[in-house]
Amino acid sequence: MPLLSPHRKGLLITFIGGLALSFDVPLVRLSGGSAWQVIALRSIMTFAAALALYAALRLFTRQKPLLVPGRGALVAGIFYGISTIFFLGAVFHTSTANVVFIIAFNPMFAALASWIFLKERPSSATLLTMAVMIVGVGVIVQGSLEGGHLFGDMLAMGAALLLAGAITIGRATRQEMGFVPLIGAIMPAAIAAVFAWPTGFSLPDPFWLALDGMVMIPLAFFCLATGPRYLKAAEVGMFYLLETVLAPIWVWLIFSEVPTTQSLVGGLIITLALVAYSAAQMRRRGDA
Repeated sequence: MPLLSPHRKGLLITFIGGLALSFDVPLVRLSGGSAWQVIALRSIMTFAAALALYAALRLFTRQKPLLVPGRGALVAGIFYGISTIFFLGAVFHTSTANVVFIIAFNPMFAALASWIFLKERPSSATLLTMAVMIVGVGVIVQGSLEGGHLFGDMLAMGAALLLAGAITIGRATRQEMGFVPLIGAIMPAAIAAVFAWPTGFSLPDPFWLALDGMVMIPLAFFCLATGPRYLKAAEVGMFYLLETVLAPIWVWLIFSEVPTTQSLVGGLIITLALVAYSAAQMRRRGDA
């Protein structure tokens, strides 16, 4: 009898992915580099780690995964690549709490994109959740208007839109996209390298960025992409919330960065709406 059932195995794998993802922003900030330096070096490291993982799978297992399986995957890779620039740009122009709370809107953007492009009309629960989350984002943006962080918030919103587009493409093509976000990192690496070149690529603490780009990000994406093999989408979505909840805590512990009242209120609205929606989806499908 196996030690772990497929469902428990999926829970463990996806938990590891969500936990690894929650360290992304703190490790980026610990590196001490500028925005373009961080984007270039982190993306290069992630791309290199993806190639190493791909080679290991081909050499030591029977798996023969495709890096970019078709035109749809290529477009999704472009979306993932641009979203990396937007996401890391947001890290440098607004608070960590604002970034992860706004990125959490991604599943609702994906539902909206599926409605528009795939004719998959969202349920009433999805529409209600989306409306509540819009209120939460509005509270965050109101606080940023007062604190001068609106540009960073808009970058985070753009990253969420691009991620939703990539997810929608994956759903439309039904192709295996596990390596696509990692391979897509070559695009932000190339773009950022052009802007970082005049100042060089030396970082005050490169170890932290190497840990992020070569270990945490590949581990997070690989585990979160593997989770749907064992779990329903609603369950996997719950583990993405680990970054939303934990990243501001890590930043608070390391940098003593306390989120504003508006960020906390808006983030609480968004998080509770997503938790209630995911729990309802699991109960409706008999997954709870």
